[in-house]
Amino acid sequence: MTATLAAVALSVTGLAVTAPVAYGQVTAGASTALAAPAWAAWTAYKTGDRVTYNGVEYECIQGHTSLPGWEPSNVPALWKVAGGGTPSPSPSPTPPAGVPGKPGTPSVTGTTNNSISLSWGASSGTVTGYRVYEGTGVAATASGTSTTISGLGACTTHTYTVKAYNSNGESVASSAVTGTTSGCTGGGGKMPGAPYLYTGWGNPPSPATVMNATGIKQFTMAFILSSGGCNPAWDGQRPLLGGQDAAAISQIKNAGGNVQISFGGWSGNKLGPNCSTPAAFADAVQKVIDAHQPAAVDFDIENTDEFENTVVQDRILNALKIVKQKNPSVKVVVTFGTATSGPTYYGTRLINQAKALGVDIDNYTIMPFDFGGGADMYGNTVNAAEGLKNALKSAWGWSDATAYAHMGISGMNGLSDQRELTSVDTWTRIRDYAKSNGLGRLAFWSVNRDRPCPNGGVAENCSGIAQNDWDFTRVTAGF
Repeated sequence: MTATLAAVALSVTGLAVTAPVAYGQVTAGASTALAAPAWAAWTAYKTGDRVTYNGVEYECIQGHTSLPGWEPSNVPALWKVAGGGTPSPSPSPTPPAGVPGKPGTPSVTGTTNNSISLSWGASSGTVTGYRVYEGTGVAATASGTSTTISGLGACTTHTYTVKAYNSNGESVASSAVTGTTSGCTGGGGKMPGAPYLYTGWGNPPSPATVMNATGIKQFTMAFILSSGGCNPAWDGQRPLLGGQDAAAISQIKNAGGNVQISFGGWSGNKLGPNCSTPAAFADAVQKVIDAHQPAAVDFDIENTDEFENTVVQDRILNALKIVKQKNPSVKVVVTFGTATSGPTYYGTRLINQAKALGVDIDNYTIMPFDFGGGADMYGNTVNAAEGLKNALKSAWGWSDATAYAHMGISGMNGLSDQRELTSVDTWTRIRDYAKSNGLGRLAFWSVNRDRPCPNGGVAENCSGIAQNDWDFTRVTAGF
């Protein structure tokens, strides 16, 4: 379910709900008097961690999993010099006299399935040539300020720096640039707006009635959970076929629509912790795909049992790799909570691990609510989405356009559990932001709640605000 989904479900049963702002929030680690370990790539760092790099001690200011090219001196958004100040712009000691100046920042000028082309600004002084480094190895040499690195794999990401050289030695390294070769099979891409529909509570409406009234073409059906072990069932108890969920899906398809099917959520007995291997999880997902032929499968990864459990995170990601390989026409979506500035530690880890494991995810959807974001839900949603874009660009080397095409927003209509207000007008502005920037997915929790109850508070069957029936769904249909 969406983050609040569970929160709403819990509020109905009278259980206390912990503010979901804890999604992946980590406490800054305390510094010690011991020498900090050396910085290393492919390592998970949390806020407050300390490392040494080129003889300088740095403190992590934003949790992340490190990648080649993200050395502390290169990424001041992630690291600061311990004790204050800013990292030195040069990643190596002052070079000998007579060597060329630092080259200008390189940029990617073109890609193919097996090559990346770069250009950079010329160095000052006498220059014999330039060496392009990937890590500590020379990937190419050039006499001018551009080159093409060939012989690369399709859909692979590479980070480069450039050094100028002459008979006196090498310059300091340029800033790093990351590029990805073409040939990726996952294209992100636009999906119809698809609000969540939950048949388990909240006076679920007839989907055909909502479709006729709003023009909506897809719904995100919630939720597939474990009925015991690695066996999928609606809400962990209703059968895949023959029950109310299957009847709703048939009604949607008979009216010319389709569905996205959501797995997991905030609460309940989930498949991620219960399936012992990625293959077993993928088999469970395949049963659902075979039963309903959805347009997309949505993995709502939340809470400490999935989102904040790195073993389960990796199990799910490796399973999704299998799911996509077996079902290339079915979109694969991951949905997770966010801070107002973008993904938290665990969200950033999820993105970086998807890249590291080679998982072909079509869409990364954030849930920008229940983050204690205050009154400006439009501004906070846009800020969170831009943070997601930057995280995707950093991990995958994508352009803005490619990152946006792999992004989604799943809001909460009306009042959230923390009583953050998203009005119909605000949701319209969020829809327009998503549409104008080419985002791939738009959803909200939920159609069940897309009905008026002014001053009604947070409820399972209405929004808590004054509105017309299905106002948020009409807006979403225009995505």
